[in-house]
Amino acid sequence: MRKVVDMSDFKVPLIIRGEVIEDYEVEHRDGGLGRSFLTPNVANYVDRMVAKSAAALFDLYTISFGEICDYLGELGERLDLDKNPHWREAFEVSCHASNISRSVLEAVYRNSRAALDPAHVYEVAEVRIGIPFLEGWVRTRLADGRAIDVRAMGSRSAHVIAGNVPFTAVGTTMRCALTRNDAIVKVPSNDPLTMVAIARTMIDMAPSHPITRHLTVGYWKGGDLAVEEVLYKPHHIEKIVAWGGLASVKHVTRYIQPGLELIALDPKRSATIIGREAFDDDDTMREVARRAATDIGVANQEGCANARVIYVLSGTDADGLANANRLGELIYRELTSLPAVVSTPPRYPNRELLDHLESSRMNDDFYRVIGGEQREGAIVVSQLDEPVDYSPMLSGRVANIVPVDSIDKVTAAVNAYTQTIGIYPESLKRRLRDTLALFGAQRLTSLGYACNVAIAAPQDAIEPIRRMCKWVVDEECEASLVIPLWKLAPA
Repeated sequence: MRKVVDMSDFKVPLIIRGEVIEDYEVEHRDGGLGRSFLTPNVANYVDRMVAKSAAALFDLYTISFGEICDYLGELGERLDLDKNPHWREAFEVSCHASNISRSVLEAVYRNSRAALDPAHVYEVAEVRIGIPFLEGWVRTRLADGRAIDVRAMGSRSAHVIAGNVPFTAVGTTMRCALTRNDAIVKVPSNDPLTMVAIARTMIDMAPSHPITRHLTVGYWKGGDLAVEEVLYKPHHIEKIVAWGGLASVKHVTRYIQPGLELIALDPKRSATIIGREAFDDDDTMREVARRAATDIGVANQEGCANARVIYVLSGTDADGLANANRLGELIYRELTSLPAVVSTPPRYPNRELLDHLESSRMNDDFYRVIGGEQREGAIVVSQLDEPVDYSPMLSGRVANIVPVDSIDKVTAAVNAYTQTIGIYPESLKRRLRDTLALFGAQRLTSLGYACNVAIAAPQDAIEPIRRMCKWVVDEECEASLVIPLWKLAPA
């Protein structure tokens, strides 16, 4: 089934706690092709969006964690691209607005619902929080004699989500439900309908369920004071989870104050380190090339975790450069052979990047450019131990191989903006992990798995799911066990 969406009828409703509001008054431009879409005037409804009191969360505690898992499991079953009109519309609109090709997006929309499988939700909750803390009070006896009961309580949260990959909406839904959050989600302009489709499916499925009633979804332009000055106040919101770049986060930082916490999931850059073992034999080099190409190409290199600069411990002598160039050729071959559900040539290549590629192609003393003539992607192999000066804009399946003599050259390039580093072989990863972590790396993984991300792991060197909770302590102090201050002898 392939439905053609009339983009002139591109409308994004406002969802408030199970109610769909469709009085479209405001026109916006999407973040992809610059097309228009209509939304309600969110400023007219912001007073209804907020939970006036934390007491509004009580109904979320009338359901067990098992019931939350069952709810999410049924929701995942309903996110069926062939049967769910909301999910299909979100997919079709994304095909117009995203730089990710249709075949890759279809795989994402068909597969991302697996994150809502009850077994997966159970694993995430147990590994990242501990289900007993979500279900009740967990007692610990401390060394001074007191007993503390601790519980992870839900909070009133706002989520400014990113639109580069639709899976963000699914992950946000799961995190909010398992932590019993009252959530207000601001959708991105380049993917305004995926989260809306989830919310509408929840309404169709269980309109009166507490989880449905504690989700609000809408679009407003970031920085809209008529919305944000009302919304971002500690008596309305306790946590803001903000994805995206400086522009996205900048709008909310001015509201941060005691009682209102920012959980920032800002954009990162990722890297790759390939050890000398890659060149042991031809079969090994081909396997390494296949893995590196996967890290580059997944979702057309739109994610933070994608490989862009690939440091190769080949050395910079004649033999080392020959190995680096050969690896570049193999990676290019594998990159352009990836399955269409994983990667395709980008829909809208960066023209400035293409100009840089052609300039590098003519400067063959310093760079060797493999591919790129048909905008299908390219590998630039530096002929010296430095990345290309346009490395921050590498995208659209364009990567840079940098041969180095020493790992010191690599660690010097790692900083707090470095998210994922794919490493080959495993022995090199184990040897480097303490050093790379100290320099700022946040996730180390086996080469080829950079974009195969586990929600059950920490993200961006923080624990966002734990931080979405309020960790409340109930202390019990028996005077016979804990020395009372009133009985202390005078100094």
